[in-house]
Amino acid sequence: MQRDAELAAWIKLSLVPGLGGQSLRKLLAAFGLPQQVLAAGRGALAGVVSTEVAERIVADLDARAVDAALDWAALEGHAVLTLADADYPRQLLETPDPPALLYLRGRRELLARPSLAVVGSRNATPQGMSNAEQFARAFSSAGLTIVSGLALGIDAAAHRGGLEGASSTIAVLGTGADILYPQRNQALGERIAREGLIVSEFALGTPPHGRNFPRRNRVIAGLARGCLVVEAALASGSLITARLAADQGRDVFAIPGSIHSPHAKGCHALIKQGAKLVENAQDLLQELGMHGVDAPVAATATAATGMLAHLGYDPCDIDTLCARSGLTAQAVSAMLLQLELDGKVASLPGGLYQRTA
Repeated sequence: MQRDAELAAWIKLSLVPGLGGQSLRKLLAAFGLPQQVLAAGRGALAGVVSTEVAERIVADLDARAVDAALDWAALEGHAVLTLADADYPRQLLETPDPPALLYLRGRRELLARPSLAVVGSRNATPQGMSNAEQFARAFSSAGLTIVSGLALGIDAAAHRGGLEGASSTIAVLGTGADILYPQRNQALGERIAREGLIVSEFALGTPPHGRNFPRRNRVIAGLARGCLVVEAALASGSLITARLAADQGRDVFAIPGSIHSPHAKGCHALIKQGAKLVENAQDLLQELGMHGVDAPVAATATAATGMLAHLGYDPCDIDTLCARSGLTAQAVSAMLLQLELDGKVASLPGGLYQRTA
């Protein structure tokens, strides 16, 4: 019961109109926990925040919004984390503007795992989508949870790849955690809620507003050890995420593309500014010092070259390659993924693979 009262105070304070994160943290520093803030008088509060905000804090708030949030948090697989919780993600806590609350739906333990932000254009090319999914799958298999924003294009492809690996994916929303946007990614979002994690700092029921997505981007960057931009035009919002990641001391990576493609210009600009160029999964894993975690990937990279001999030059399926090599389907799939990332093999319709080099 006491825990509910504490959480209710956090939620109530977070719902005060005009009370931003910086002002909220000032109030907490001055008075203690939210219950103490809410118990303070108008005059004392006005010494820390504006008179208007102080009046809103002491005013009666519609309790239905707080009750709805508490009911939502009590559902299986749901939670609301606060800045005072021991398992609030440390990476995010150490950023300049950590959210006071995180609404969670899914596997909250993913917040404690090493993660990588993978972002890019909404209007992605087929090759960009393929790169995002393949790289994300490789990183997830190597121990990095994939963090992205559930947008169309690169974000969605990155989430799909993350779900295919062992470390899954985290989707950070620019809406309330009860609203999966855009509609075209509804099914993907529901799958992430089951197999990965949905995260939002926004109150339940918050619809998609343009101003909320840059704020979402700082959470994407803040949760991750690094940020990979797969494909981006010069005006892409993913460059905001990359800049925020750099400002937070994270490593920024970018995949280059054709000098003639507008979808590559954002990545090329990042590389000129010091982002690390990524041609394969190992480039990034080594930069992040993932030598212990990525040992199986390194072994796969070495063994994969031998798979080319079994593949030959005609299209071939995994079952046939298993028979030729004597390896398991899991081992063959891992090698084919490495070869795809290295540009030596292409996947074809019908589950077939063919050499390209």
